[in-house]
Amino acid sequence: MRSNEAFTIFEKSIEDYHVTDDINSVIKNPYEKDDIRHLFYHKNWIDAVQWHLEDIIRDPEINALEALEIKRRIDKSNQVRTDMVEYIDSYFLDQYKNIQVKENARINTESPAWAYDRLSILALKIYHMKEEAERENASDAHRENCSLKLSILMEQKKDLSTAIDELLTDFQNGDKYMKVYKQMKMYNDDNLNPVLRARK
Repeated sequence: MRSNEAFTIFEKSIEDYHVTDDINSVIKNPYEKDDIRHLFYHKNWIDAVQWHLEDIIRDPEINALEALEIKRRIDKSNQVRTDMVEYIDSYFLDQYKNIQVKENARINTESPAWAYDRLSILALKIYHMKEEAERENASDAHRENCSLKLSILMEQKKDLSTAIDELLTDFQNGDKYMKVYKQMKMYNDDNLNPVLRARK
């Protein structure tokens, strides 16, 4: 799974989400469950929904109870997002399990799935910045400013995509090796979060 294919999947997910543009829309993943593309599509869909939840919760006039409900939904979404990244990393671990790692092989600061996580978010930034750059009821200054930001985002996409592809090539060649640490989030765990533990 190279970066251009992953980005195309992210774009499809974003376009599909915006057919209804509804945080409660039911995902209709076009890929089979045993296909890695299924995970990439699902991962980006989670990001797209959360993007819009983050917009809603920033409404200064939002009802406090609604804000609390959305905050908890965002927390749950973050956990699902983390789980999804770990599933994707499991795929890459399996892909490279038989690679002969060179004696001087190096480790990377992040795993492939976390790099793809950043690319997924970048796809959303590009989509929404393009919307703003083309928004007809915005001022010329606003559209010009957003167009400039969009060009920077596109440059970032090029750099991040290149870095991901080079990382995967390094794994394939044995120049780098994968080592994945589970996130071990504590705040969702009844035994590790002291507030939740006290309520057990």
